[in-house]
Amino acid sequence: MSSVSTHVLDTGLGLPAEGVPVRLTRIADGQVAVLGEGSTNADGRFTDFEAGLEPGTYQLWFDVDAYAAKSGQAIFFPEVTVTFTITDERHHHVPLLLSPFAYSTYRGS
Repeated sequence: MSSVSTHVLDTGLGLPAEGVPVRLTRIADGQVAVLGEGSTNADGRFTDFEAGLEPGTYQLWFDVDAYAAKSGQAIFFPEVTVTFTITDERHHHVPLLLSPFAYSTYRGS
């Protein structure tokens, strides 16, 4: 079975993004099921999602607006949703890089 983790970095400040609310959901047959949620730690990481994920479509949702309010920033994108597909049994790491007017993501290791 597979697992998922994430790491959020604030590239505008050059720091880990602490306290970003994040949620993992699975999308199957038109239904959305919440599998886990929490906030990034002092290193910008969240690793407490369930292991044992089946192949399928998943979403990581990040409440960037809440983070911006805590860090005193104006950020253009109030939320980020990353949709991805798990097809194999291994760990999936999905980093998010934030700046005031952009974000990027990739499949990490």
